[in-house]
Amino acid sequence: MSDHNDDHQNTPRTARSAPSEAAVASFAVPGWMHRVAGWQERHPRGAIRLGNFDTRIAAEAIEDRQVVAPIYISGVARSGTTMLLELLAGHTAVASHRYRDFPPVFTPWLWDRWLARAARDDEAAAERAHGDGIRVTSQSPEAFEEVLWMAFFSHLHDPRQTNRLGRDTENAPFAQFYDDHIRKLLAIRDGTRYVAKGNYNLMRLPYLQSLYADARFVLAVRDPVWHIASLIKQQRLFEAGEKAHPRALDHLRRVGHFEFGLDRRPINPGDEARVEQIEALWADGREIEGWSRYWALMYDALADELAGDAAVNEAALVVQYEALCADSASLLQRLYAHCDLAIDDARLAEQAASLNAPAYYEPAFTPEELGQIREITGPTAARFGYDPARLGEPDPLRAS
Repeated sequence: MSDHNDDHQNTPRTARSAPSEAAVASFAVPGWMHRVAGWQERHPRGAIRLGNFDTRIAAEAIEDRQVVAPIYISGVARSGTTMLLELLAGHTAVASHRYRDFPPVFTPWLWDRWLARAARDDEAAAERAHGDGIRVTSQSPEAFEEVLWMAFFSHLHDPRQTNRLGRDTENAPFAQFYDDHIRKLLAIRDGTRYVAKGNYNLMRLPYLQSLYADARFVLAVRDPVWHIASLIKQQRLFEAGEKAHPRALDHLRRVGHFEFGLDRRPINPGDEARVEQIEALWADGREIEGWSRYWALMYDALADELAGDAAVNEAALVVQYEALCADSASLLQRLYAHCDLAIDDARLAEQAASLNAPAYYEPAFTPEELGQIREITGPTAARFGYDPARLGEPDPLRAS
């Protein structure tokens, strides 16, 4: 159920291996989805008006629903955020977005009413486009918040300006629409707590806390050697998928997925010079150095945020990917306690048993490349408890 479990029993691929035909084929976008999502992209104001109409239709059902201590999972892509989403979204009290919610994300109430009549019961799980062994159905949790954010904030994915949102950010129409949207999801899923995965929320933690003072943050970090190997593998896959299926490029833009592919865009945490350097490295084909500097940029920004904002730090739990694999039961206990979600011992043991290190690929860096990654990312990794000299080894964490 996590991105650690491999459904394929073949020899692990390296980060330099070519994407499989099946993985590339999974980037095909159905015509109806392309058309509906395209309309939303071209007419954000119209989509917002439809969303407000949806809220009026749902008014009675959401009247007593309150957004209490929403849980935000975030991190650089491929750091384990999907795994954390699947763990928490499986809790009976939790509501989240699902694959079935796209494209009409703005109107979840009416869309759910339609699906209740039209949905089929014989759906089979299929591996998602990332080619990482995770098999999903339309009921699987997924990240679709970004569709809403992009309709209200025009600069969120422009690398030429900071993508941060702070406590002083004001956008009353978004705040109301967003709160209504979450309350509709709680009513639809019959949940009391909302959980969202959003990698871009990494630069919005103070703003989210200004909306919900009791928000809880779960922040994923991963050994940069393995992390960068996964990032490189995904970039190659997404480039191949978008070239083979041009609609996929539009689709990923419309869901707010700019981490990989032909329109890859780094997040700008407020350091344009470093962002420009990373973009230049990627354009020059220097993927390893580019990703290494991006990893250091993003996690330096996060470490600075946690060190400089006591309220955010108090609300945050940093989850090391390797610790979650190696000491699953203990870390899961911390995770559920941090989120204030009760879980019984049997369920916790079941989830812990499902977690293990990735088996579907392995890094293939030369000693020189490994040294470069360690040199660039080591000082930042040390801020999150990693031993810089052991990055890429089976146990890169300090004994503490």
